Order: sequence, then C-alpha cells, then structure tokens
Amino acid sequence: MSDTNVNGQAAGPQLVLQKIYVKDASFEAPNAPQVFQEIGEGVDQPQVQLNLGHKATDLGEDIFEVVLSLTLTCSLGERTAYLAEVHQAGIFGVAGFADNDRDGILGSYCPNLLFPYARQMVSSMVQEGGFPPFLLQPINFDALYAEQQRRLVSGETQTLNS
Repeated sequence: MSDTNVNGQAAGPQLVLQKIYVKDASFEAPNAPQVFQEIGEGVDQPQVQLNLGHKATDLGEDIFEVVLSLTLTCSLGERTAYLAEVHQAGIFGVAGFADNDRDGILGSYCPNLLFPYARQMVSSMVQEGGFPPFLLQPINFDALYAEQQRRLVSGETQTLNS
C-alpha cells in the first residue's frame, strides 16, 4: 500500500527541507587596527554578547522561509572589537500538521537545523577578521520556544484579567 491519496499527493504530515542559504551576513571591526594591540596587551577581557532571533514567513502552498538571525558583539571595555551578523535561512515544506505542531516545527526544529550553518559562518567571519577563533555553544531551541510560548500564554492571561 502506498502513502499517497487519490490525487497522487503524499498523505499525512510532510516536512521537507528544500534549501539552506545565507540571506545576509556582515562583519565589522570598527576599531581596527588599534583593537588588535589592545587584545595583545590583555588590558581588558573581551566581553561577548549574542543576540538571537528567528522569523518564519509563509510563502504559500505550505512553504515557509525560516530565518535565524545571530548577532555577535565583542567588546573590550567601551570599544567594540568586532560585530558579526548572520541571517541564515531555509525554505521548508511543512504540510499536514496541526497549527500548534507546525508552529513548533517552525519555531524550534527549523532554527535548530539552521544553527550549525550560522555558527560556522560566524566562526569563519571572526577568524578571517583577524580575531581569535570563536565557536558558539549549542543552543536549546526547544527550551527557547517553550519559554516563548509560556510568556505568550502568560501575557494573554494577564491581559484578560486586567
């Protein structure tokens, strides 16, 4: 027996990765070359801040673009050593799922799949920018999505009780 319906389409939930690509990437070292001397002198410990986000866009016909955004800022005291930004994107076919399940896939599974590509891009840009290698630690997108959902529900409850 086959897994297709009368129209020849696949039956049941379908998740298909169609394409992974870099949508945008930038690297800045606004205080170079002076910052290289400061790093060598070890005057200040570098402080690294990561900003993370994602966005899912419905392209129609059960096709979605998911963009994972990473912005890594490294500072020495008050000065920015470097700023690396990557928007890693993927096109996913997501069909036959309940809305909550589809949202979970787009909010957790897809960013998790895109993260290693974005991490590699950030690492390459930092090293090619003349700085010591930097490898982002793994991120638990399931936990981030669950927290986002908890805050959303909590916010709606607070609004209803006001």
